[in-house]
Amino acid sequence: MGDPRKNLYERYEPIRRYVEVGFWIVLMTLQAAFSTLVAIADVGNRAVPHARWEVVTWEVSSHFVLLLLVPALVAIERWLAPLASRHWVRFLAWHLAASVAVSVVHVAGMFGLRSLVYSMVGEHYGFSNWTAQWGYEYLKDVRGYASMIFGIWVYRRFLLRLQGEARVLDAPEEGATEAAPSVPETAPPPPPRPERFLVRKLRREFLIAATDIDWLQAEGNYVGLHVNGHDYLLRATLTDFLTQLDPDRFARVHRSHAVNLGRVKEIEPLDGGDARLHMHDGTTVPCSRRYRDALRAGAG
Repeated sequence: MGDPRKNLYERYEPIRRYVEVGFWIVLMTLQAAFSTLVAIADVGNRAVPHARWEVVTWEVSSHFVLLLLVPALVAIERWLAPLASRHWVRFLAWHLAASVAVSVVHVAGMFGLRSLVYSMVGEHYGFSNWTAQWGYEYLKDVRGYASMIFGIWVYRRFLLRLQGEARVLDAPEEGATEAAPSVPETAPPPPPRPERFLVRKLRREFLIAATDIDWLQAEGNYVGLHVNGHDYLLRATLTDFLTQLDPDRFARVHRSHAVNLGRVKEIEPLDGGDARLHMHDGTTVPCSRRYRDALRAGAG
């Protein structure tokens, strides 16, 4: 029996990777099987029919390369997600460029696989008039690209809802600026530093303290807060959110990671000047070379 204190997301997380990989394998296998059956029926009605092994090779090679491209599509969707709400023209332009790149890789990959299979049986696989052929393949690929990106987006949004969101609980009190010690008029007021966060997960609400955060990770339009082995999401960018935290306690160590300096257990140097941070909760966080000096200064 699992821990009854864990919510649905926390019970799903250990098997998440297996479910995701299994889903794509099953989906591509079923699509390849159905497409093969349809193609076999179609070529049988042509004036110059093709052998069944050729049809199987065409369909399996296409779907196999698509399966290999799934991690790239996941990365593209995550990378471009922050542009969706603020720069939609750039968002669409980048996706259009990405769809072209994905189609080129897809066509090149399945061409290579088909040529290999044909050569193994003593035949030659030709790709005559490749410009027109690629245009035809792209029209199919762009539809597949859009549907896969949309499916990945829906799944990611579902996980975000399941994981729950955090929000700052303590708002700055009115008059706090006037009550504070006088500062030069040219100096901007210091940003408010939240002490607690209200977390909502599956109709449950509870508080976490800012000092309990072990480390943070940028996740698109969200910041992932890692607290005592649990993950919470806050709608903000990592750069903006770090301005609200105590710089003597929290430091950025990577383009997409920051840590609570008091929770760093060990700094493991890596080749090239990078490092791996071992945290007291047993997790590891990457540290880029450009942030190592600041990390040493803060840890000292």
